[in-house]
Amino acid sequence: MLGAILMALVLLLDDVWHSSKLDFVHRHPAEAAIGAAIVLAALAAVAYVIRRRPWLIAHLTMLTLPFRIPIQAGGNTSNLLVPLYFVVAAGAFAWIVPTLWAHRLGNGGLSSSQQRPPRHLFEQLLAASVVLYSVQALYSPRFSNALQNEAFFYVPFSVLLALLRDVEWDRELLLRCLGVTIALALIFAFIGFGEELTQTLWLNSGLIEANQLHAYFQVNSVFYDPNIFGRYLALVMILLATVLLYDRRVRNQLFAILALAILWGCLIYTLSRSSLVALALGMAVLAALRWRARPVLYLGVLVVIAGVVVVASRPAEFGLAGNLNVASSGRASLISNGVKLFRERPLQGWGSGSFSTEYQHKFPASARTVSDSHNIPVTVASEQGVIGLIFYLALVVTAIITLLRGARGDPFRIAIAAAFLALLLHTMLYADFLEDPVTWTLLGIGGALATASAAREPTFRSYPGRGYDRGAIGSSETRTQGVKR
Repeated sequence: MLGAILMALVLLLDDVWHSSKLDFVHRHPAEAAIGAAIVLAALAAVAYVIRRRPWLIAHLTMLTLPFRIPIQAGGNTSNLLVPLYFVVAAGAFAWIVPTLWAHRLGNGGLSSSQQRPPRHLFEQLLAASVVLYSVQALYSPRFSNALQNEAFFYVPFSVLLALLRDVEWDRELLLRCLGVTIALALIFAFIGFGEELTQTLWLNSGLIEANQLHAYFQVNSVFYDPNIFGRYLALVMILLATVLLYDRRVRNQLFAILALAILWGCLIYTLSRSSLVALALGMAVLAALRWRARPVLYLGVLVVIAGVVVVASRPAEFGLAGNLNVASSGRASLISNGVKLFRERPLQGWGSGSFSTEYQHKFPASARTVSDSHNIPVTVASEQGVIGLIFYLALVVTAIITLLRGARGDPFRIAIAAAFLALLLHTMLYADFLEDPVTWTLLGIGGALATASAAREPTFRSYPGRGYDRGAIGSSETRTQGVKR
């Protein structure tokens, strides 16, 4: 953990040291040193608190997960997850320093609270994928881009997963984290409503220009991207729907209905079709795990057929009368040309982080500023070839199996599994799989719950004919009585 953090920082600084991004450091070294000292002192203080109360890492993660801070340097603006990086660093050092100190004093080994449970296969594949991405960066024309992906996403999020995986997740902690997430989503939704009412965006100048060119208006709240905002809303709605399905208390159901209505209204204003599709899949997974999968599958097929018939009968009303590439905002050509890049170098790909460079080089007529194909499997295939694609597919399959195996009857595990599957579908329609900290968070919590459920009774049981036993999300007394019965 210590090596990953320090090496990522050193490599990143070496890459950008002579760039305009560090002009302030070069011009004002004393001020930069003072700022670094203040940050380190704050980091030590937070690490100390986390060490005393390890469950705080879960709360802080949920609190900082959505926030991106715009950093301006060299005329460019980068939206970085600075608050989350701070939490990850503090949590890591809260674990590292006492461990190293114990070894220094001759007290080798881990304490009982630090004993790490056996790892799931998907975690080993995640580690292998990070290493493979690093190796394939060596022949990439965009080595700097690949390095930044490692330093800003894969390395810190790997540490985040390790920290969340080792938290002792109980009912109360899960519910508190759910409460923080729902509260944030509602705040973001009201910000979105404010943007819609005033027809003004607070962030993302590119989206502001796009809204001025189109008849429609997309809100993005604090996410800089309406599709990422829509993804966040959809995932929180899936968690809320789980409460609606399993908690029979009237107060909680009324709150869930009200919150779902608010988030749904804001989701519509994002105009994120990919988020709507992801939400539909998440709801279908919830229904399949709450009742039976076969009726849900049949109903889903009927809905798809009905949708195809309606769209085919009136394509102009759905924006499909013209070119498919125009109707999909250019995604059709991104995907098709991404497949062409894969065919040219199918085994090893063009190198990590190379999609935008190779795309603009090979297809200048249709090229624009792109970072990926808006379809993660296509991006992986073009950058990492069959080798990377095999690791990606193995990771996805093993993660799904781990999250779903034995999940029926445990609302928390069901919610995590449904949210992950919805996010996975969204990445196939938009972007950001391992670049999104939500992916690692869901896998970290889901892996921990899967390990715990294999070692003990599930958090909740389902009892035929006893609906009130199934819905005891908010009542430990009801759950205890249900287990006794």
